[in-house]
Amino acid sequence: MTDPAGGHAAIELRGICKSYGIGNDRQVRAAHDVSLSIGAGGFVALTGASGSGKSTLLHLIGAIERPDSGRVIAAGTDVTALRGAALAAYRRTAGFVFQRYNLLPALTALDNVIAPLLPYRTAFSKRERGRELLSAVGLAGREQSLPARMSGGEQQRVAIARALINTPALLLADEPTGNLDSANAAEILQLLATLRQQRAMTIILATHDPQIAARAERLIRLRDGAVIDDIMLTGGYPADDIIRRVGQLG
Repeated sequence: MTDPAGGHAAIELRGICKSYGIGNDRQVRAAHDVSLSIGAGGFVALTGASGSGKSTLLHLIGAIERPDSGRVIAAGTDVTALRGAALAAYRRTAGFVFQRYNLLPALTALDNVIAPLLPYRTAFSKRERGRELLSAVGLAGREQSLPARMSGGEQQRVAIARALINTPALLLADEPTGNLDSANAAEILQLLATLRQQRAMTIILATHDPQIAARAERLIRLRDGAVIDDIMLTGGYPADDIIRRVGQLG
């Protein structure tokens, strides 16, 4: 399958459905018959109001959660069929960045970055890779800093470095700029764009902010768990026009 931009699909969702019970037998529909394809190396923004299903789709793609029905295909592998060690191995091919940085306060920046690798043997130096990644996100020399001694933007850079520790082909970012001011948010977005080009990653980013969504190549808008708009933004439009267009979709 190919994505709308014409590239080979890195991620395919086929008829994905997911609901949650919230008491008194009431079901909330977080994903409803979602089918879409995202090309390798793409930069896609998922948008929609709170509760529209953005985070759920990221969790399903990253195999944090399993759909009630439908299939998630990643690089030709049926993720929904994986179990045990194979599922754990797939999860390590995706990096996650969250709105809350989720850093361990007692660990240094370097130790936070390498934490996902600690249970595993590697053919490379964990600490050396951690230092390289901190340098890549602009934090060379801050390896021994504790999170409490770092700004919000710096903590998010540490979180991004941690997400890259397994050299993922796919980066899933859930409101990664939600806790940042506009200047730091712009820096984080530029960093993600640069890392994507350098590392040939696919990035899927969930956001409710039209200015953030407008930085992507493609916009997928959700409502009540369903896709209601799928728009390519790489048409040479002026940035202000794109932001206005995205904002009007809300």
